Amino acid sequence: MTDALKRLSDEGVAIWLDDLSRKRITSGNLAELIDQSHVVGVTTNPSIFQKAISHGDGYEQQLTDLATRKVTVDEAIRMITTADVRDAADILRPVFDSTDGQDGRVSIEVDPRLAHHTDATVAEAKQLAWLVDRPNTLIKIPATKAGLPAIIEVIGKGISVNVTLIFSLERYREVMDAYLAGLEKAKAAGLDLSKIHSVASFFVSRVDTEIDKRLDAVGTDEAKALKGKAALANARLAYQAFEEVFSSDRWSVLDKAHANKQRPLWASTGVKDPAYKDTLYVDDLVAPGTVNTMPEATLDATADHGQITGNTIAGTYEQARAELDAIGGLGVSYDDVVQLLEDEGVEKFEAAWIDLLNSTEAELKRLAPSEG
Repeated sequence: MTDALKRLSDEGVAIWLDDLSRKRITSGNLAELIDQSHVVGVTTNPSIFQKAISHGDGYEQQLTDLATRKVTVDEAIRMITTADVRDAADILRPVFDSTDGQDGRVSIEVDPRLAHHTDATVAEAKQLAWLVDRPNTLIKIPATKAGLPAIIEVIGKGISVNVTLIFSLERYREVMDAYLAGLEKAKAAGLDLSKIHSVASFFVSRVDTEIDKRLDAVGTDEAKALKGKAALANARLAYQAFEEVFSSDRWSVLDKAHANKQRPLWASTGVKDPAYKDTLYVDDLVAPGTVNTMPEATLDATADHGQITGNTIAGTYEQARAELDAIGGLGVSYDDVVQLLEDEGVEKFEAAWIDLLNSTEAELKRLAPSEG
């Protein structure tokens, strides 16, 4: 094992784990990762919970109790997932305290079926914050058009948010604008801005997957030479936007009121193409004030052979813009790709949630006490 994870952390990158299950909590594995692998946060999503509850152990007793109470499947899912997030938040609480609330956080997502419904998303976010009832929770809200006003409302109520499913640079700027608007609303309401935190989850690997497929269809040598470039270029330009917004006059006013910057979080950092190094989206996205949330395989790969060589984003903006322009010049539409990825992201999480509902409903029926 190398000290790559320590070096990454020392460069100002917060290492979060993109996974959670009850077994990981009860076995001591999460505590071990915090202690030994510099993990300072956890993200979840509907796919993670679907996998954990459908295939994991540790849920039988709670499912039996819920079946005995005859709760609805929706209520059962919320009782199970919020219990896991609450327990993980308690394990991470020392990190939260030692970083003044910056890290030590656990994210839980609003029902993905609400992604295009602003008011319902706000109501669900408030409910989740109340259910988990831990200060180190982040409520995940997707960066859909309907999600943007929901972010303003939720931040304005003093609830910390992880904005998820961001693929495009334009949408990312809208997300930062929504965060600032939410902070301004919270400030006007007299809330303590120092207690409100947010990350913006900018998705990485899926951009290469989709654009590489289109470059293969173009088939020229120039197209092939651009494979594996788009995701890093996109993320690096997002960091440029982050630097611009959080050095603006508008931000300065909020900064004086002790507001926290909304950190860019690199999401979907597991490499999908085996032709690329498995630590690509870690090694090449190092910059201060960022978060990298990794599936365990990527965390292990980084620990084993990650090449952390300092800031790998500074000085790359011109090249990144040239690479995206070159890809566009070959007829691959950036706008089309990022909209497709957002739509697919919402659909995948919704499908995972429905799978989770169906499998949990089957378990509740199996465990229900016989009548009589």
